[in-house]
Amino acid sequence: MAGLANFMAILGVVLLLQVNIQSATALDRDDLAPALAPFLDELCKEVVCGKGTCKASLDYKFNYECECEDGWKRSRADNEEDLKFLPCVIPNCTLDYSCTASPPPVAPINEAPRNESVFDPCYYAYCGEGTCVKSMKYGHRCECNPGFNNLLNITAFPCYNECVIGNDCASLGITSSKDTSSSTGSKSGDNSNDASSSRSGSLVWLTALIMFVAMIPRA
Repeated sequence: MAGLANFMAILGVVLLLQVNIQSATALDRDDLAPALAPFLDELCKEVVCGKGTCKASLDYKFNYECECEDGWKRSRADNEEDLKFLPCVIPNCTLDYSCTASPPPVAPINEAPRNESVFDPCYYAYCGEGTCVKSMKYGHRCECNPGFNNLLNITAFPCYNECVIGNDCASLGITSSKDTSSSTGSKSGDNSNDASSSRSGSLVWLTALIMFVAMIPRA
């Protein structure tokens, strides 16, 4: 429950900032930045970017972006300019779907949601040959269909048939050997198995602080 409370509190702050800061001038944002710095630091502690690094700024959608490591993408789209808030879970290596019926469909995500979908991690998640399931404690997990496995054996990553994985994916630490992945991937799953933080504590106080600062009348 604590993890869900933290997630909801942070997203509440984000929605408030989107309303108040989008209409502010550049000078206003510069004035607010020092006061909101603690919030931005906490935001990146809660966000999980997969094979990427969280970077926080008032100029970003949701006030953060995921900077992907070399060889990783946020989606299967060619242009990810508007998708930088997504986690980096798609390997940029050969995925040969000729051994399967067809590649799994991808629901288009053209922009960050502006309604209740912001609270649904499955709105963003790409699970490949699996189903996204919201987890109250961790955010989401991908439950794979029979014959498919989570990439790197981490449940937040998409589900693939191992025959899809190309030889060049080995440079990213991805192997098509079930024996190898099962022996090495279980430890990774213990440490970072889901797509959100399970840190204890509450950020309700932080929510109240940001609301207060954001609502201060500008001179």
